[in-house]
Amino acid sequence: MERRAFAAALSAAAASPLLMGAASGRPGQPVKSQADAHLQREMTRVLAAVLQDRDTARTVVPWIFDIGFDWAPAAAPTDRLDFIVAYSFGNRPPADGGDPTKVLAEPGPMNEQLADVVAEIRAVRTLPVYAQWEIAHFLTTKHGLDQVTAIEPVIAADGTITYLSTDGVAAQVAELRKAAPGGIGTAGVVGWRDHIKRCVLTTEGRGMTAFAPEGFTMPDTYDPESGQPWTRRRDLYLVHDMVAQWTMKRTQMIAELYPNG
Repeated sequence: MERRAFAAALSAAAASPLLMGAASGRPGQPVKSQADAHLQREMTRVLAAVLQDRDTARTVVPWIFDIGFDWAPAAAPTDRLDFIVAYSFGNRPPADGGDPTKVLAEPGPMNEQLADVVAEIRAVRTLPVYAQWEIAHFLTTKHGLDQVTAIEPVIAADGTITYLSTDGVAAQVAELRKAAPGGIGTAGVVGWRDHIKRCVLTTEGRGMTAFAPEGFTMPDTYDPESGQPWTRRRDLYLVHDMVAQWTMKRTQMIAELYPNG
């Protein structure tokens, strides 16, 4: 019965003219729409009944809402940005069928779409770009852009390739920006529509101020031939991304609650 009530509340919130999630805040910030506030109240009511523990429900629901219902990143106009960091999404298996552990993947069409967005931003404002190599490939070969720093995978002495995670890319960009005139500065983040919120949060986690650039639409057409299975279809990717966000939340909570281990 409680689940049916929650489903009804979810349907009502989704039907609201205030697009659910698009205007909501991060945990600890005010919820910015009546639909979001109503949904969180219903989630709390239902979870409290299921857990028989209202206090825990009230603590956990904002996290569930943020990770499961809010996919909008913090955004800012391009005149507030000092550089662009572009995170890749998927790839294609090696064109010649070589060993994928020792032969670079093909950049793939999704990263070409991401490169197109970077080029659109650069047409408005010339900013240095730090892009994963899959995107950097198109920025130089297709768009002929300068001031592009490619973030490459790690290649071991035996030729084994380790592709960087989102956090691994952010860590490299942070190190490169420390040497920039005027300090690290503010990042304009380019990423897949369903990935960009986590890209912004991960960039911030590496000590950079970060926003999605306002006025630019991130790509969202999935590639069923992607070399990364979790980037072939949206439903699977959303599960993948939520797992990653929950892992980030778990790490943060442990560090905050038990700083001495």
